[in-house]
Order: sequence, then structure tokens, then C-alpha cells
Amino acid sequence: MSYQDIFKRYEMKYMLTKEQKELVLQAMAEYMKPDEFGRSTICNIYFDTPDYQLIKRSLEKPVYKEKLRVRSYGKAKEDGTVFVELKKKYKGVVYKRRISTSEKEAMAYLIQGEELSKQSQITDEISYFKQMYQGLQPAVYLSYDREAFYGVEDRDLRITFDENILWRKEDISLCSEVYGTPILEPGCALMEIKIASAMPMWLCRVLSENGIFQTSFSKYGRAYETIVAEQMAAAAQRIGGTAGQTVAGQAAVQNANRRLGGRRTRIA
Repeated sequence: MSYQDIFKRYEMKYMLTKEQKELVLQAMAEYMKPDEFGRSTICNIYFDTPDYQLIKRSLEKPVYKEKLRVRSYGKAKEDGTVFVELKKKYKGVVYKRRISTSEKEAMAYLIQGEELSKQSQITDEISYFKQMYQGLQPAVYLSYDREAFYGVEDRDLRITFDENILWRKEDISLCSEVYGTPILEPGCALMEIKIASAMPMWLCRVLSENGIFQTSFSKYGRAYETIVAEQMAAAAQRIGGTAGQTVAGQAAVQNANRRLGGRRTRIA
């Protein structure tokens, strides 16, 4: 099976209720077809510096931002295929470049600094990124169930629905089971529209008629917010902070947990 290694497109995100998703799917039936992967579980490891430099910058919404992650489709095996992805966004345009390799080789390259068996322009770019951000390490594991579709007349048009988005900060391995803390409320789905140029009129009409509006949403960003809240609460307890500081820290964690669903889920 062949994989695309270079992407350039616009990506727009929308938070849908169960009812809104059904309406969009009905409208898509004439114009879209299911992706060859169908419904799949996508697992990711996001890399960052020890002080979370990459996600902090991303949440500031700069003109240019970038991230590095490793992705597998389902639970990986050491000798199974994963993708090392360098994703950049500049003035609303997303550029993604990736290489495929084994899970074992990918992690040895990113964590131990070993050389990859195959070199290319893309591996040079990833290596330069590693030099730019010293101390890169696995920061967060994120997984989600995705349904993907592509346009019948325009294969550059893609629509995906992500549900059961889970994250965790421990056991960060693509070879581990799929489990973690949910990010979305039950019944919600994150829809992403990916286009190379203008959005088709039929899709604009569907969104407008059903009150579906574009949103700014970062899966890794939501997880990071909870990490920060937990760190604040732990710091207040360590230094024997005032009751007000402790209560504030606990409230921050509770608020973040409410946004993330407050539950842990494991998929066998």
C-alpha cells in the first residue's frame, strides 16, 4: 500500500453534536466516499521540550507554528509501520511532511538519536527540527477513532470525524494498549474539513443550514491545559501554600477534567 508523504492544505475544525453529525453524513452521501481505511483508531505520540515549548507557542496562535509526532494506525508493533510527521502551519495553510518506518527505528531515532536506515529531504528536515528544539521527548499519548471520507469529484477534499479522543501522560508508547482520559463530552465529534482550495458550495450550505461554525481546537492543547492545572495543584501542596492557592489549584484541575470528560477509558 502506498502512502502520501507530503501534504499542503487548509484544515478547518468543527465541534458537532450527534444530531449534527448525522445531518452532515446524510448531506455527504452524494458527494463523498469512505476512505480506504474506513473507521480506524489513530494513535499518536507528541514530542515536546521538557518545558512544553512547542505546545505553549502553538496555543499563542502565532502566524507560524510547528509540531512533531509519531503516528500509528491502531496499536503498533516494534516491527510495524509508523509515521514520523512534521506538521507546520503558516497563515492558515497546513504543511505536513512524513516518513514511514518501524516503531522501533522511529523511537531509536527520536529518543536515542540513532540514524534512520533511509535518508531523504524529509528526514533532513526532521533532523533539523530536532536540532532546533533541544531535549525533545515524548510528551503526550493521544488516540481517537476516526471516520474518513474523500470527495467523489475532488479527492483533495477530505472530511474526518474524530470521536473517543483519549490522552495520557504515562505509558507513552504506541505499542501499549489504547486507553486514557477522554477529551470530548459523550456524543460529540470533532469534524475536520481538509481542502486544497475553496470549500464546495454544497458543504457551505450544509454547515450554514445546521448552525455549524468553525472552532479552534487542539487535542494536544487540551491535554496540556490539564497537565498545567495538575502541576499547579501539586506545587501548591508541596510548598504548603495558602488555602486559597490549594483551592485554586484544585479548581483548575476540576475545570480541566470537566473539559476532558473526567473519565479514563481502556480499549481491549
